[in-house]
Amino acid sequence: MVIPDKHKLYTVKEFEAFLARPENDDRLFELIDGEIVEKMPTQLHAAIVYLIIGHLFVYFQQNPIGWALPEARYGLPEDRKNSRIPDISVIIGRDRPLVDKGPAPYVPELAFEVQSPDDSLKKMRQKAEYYLANGAKTVWLVYTQKRAVTVLTPDDEQLLQLDDTLDGGDVLLGFKLAVRDIFPQQ
Repeated sequence: MVIPDKHKLYTVKEFEAFLARPENDDRLFELIDGEIVEKMPTQLHAAIVYLIIGHLFVYFQQNPIGWALPEARYGLPEDRKNSRIPDISVIIGRDRPLVDKGPAPYVPELAFEVQSPDDSLKKMRQKAEYYLANGAKTVWLVYTQKRAVTVLTPDDEQLLQLDDTLDGGDVLLGFKLAVRDIFPQQ
């Protein structure tokens, strides 16, 4: 859902002022190319995020090399049009301090976007391209209706189906996750 004035593009500074309004305290927004967008996840979306985070939690318990974070905000200092919130982000380096106010000033090494009902494939692809163009090593796009995942790196792209296995690649050495395990069994 796009918020306020559809004809106005906002800067990060204006976005921060918008976030500070009392009526926005319990709502989740991101700034995408100057547009304020409210995140409105469904139960299916949340269940998929939960399942992925659970597998990442186990991985990081055994390999304490970083963090898997749901709904953390990122904003590059020189980018005045974006303050993004991937559904899940993986950052490598436990020595890197976790930001406790405002966006982290970098993009995560691995970003996950789980398709919401109003997310077009084009919109998801644009999110992935943004992360990759700004330093992410890998992006996983999770398609809720197709029950598939596209894995994107700066040099490659793979579409994985239910019978395939996700691989952590260079970011999460040894991490394996069956695609079918990220979708709730219904």
